[in-house]
Amino acid sequence: MITKAEIIELPYSGQFKERIYDISNAWNSQDWTWIKFEDENYNEWCGQFRGAQQAVALSSKHNKILVATFDYLFQIDCVSGEMTDYEPTNTYKDLTVTPFGDFIIADYYHIEIIRGTIHDRQLLDIPIQMDMIKFNGWSGNKLSISCEELGVVDSKVELELDATTFEINILSRIYK
Repeated sequence: MITKAEIIELPYSGQFKERIYDISNAWNSQDWTWIKFEDENYNEWCGQFRGAQQAVALSSKHNKILVATFDYLFQIDCVSGEMTDYEPTNTYKDLTVTPFGDFIIADYYHIEIIRGTIHDRQLLDIPIQMDMIKFNGWSGNKLSISCEELGVVDSKVELELDATTFEINILSRIYK
């Protein structure tokens, strides 16, 4: 079972066993993302995913890994390492897992919670119109988020998502 997943740079040839995750599509980019996986016995191997790197997150609760690239959102099963689903996309920019095991994903303007599969999602209510969303990390059950306010030049907004209620609160706004 896969216990860790992290984005790495192109590995040296033969450094890891490799597995290619690709979708046949005439619109695919020429970019690739490499993810190093580790199982419970500390065995490492590498997955090669179509599209420029965006983010990766692993949920032990759902036994799933999501890999966001510029071309696709891939869903990988932690037990088998198989791709179980995918979604063509070029909009997802950040991805994390709550302390309770659900995925949180952001595109440029929205934040969604993903539960069991990439199709089981819910759009979260956001107190402002956002642009350039970035997840900054967890402190307990609170996710620090930074963004720009849509339509406001040189703005910086700091928000916090509570993983128990899924409410997003504004902590600060800075206008230059």
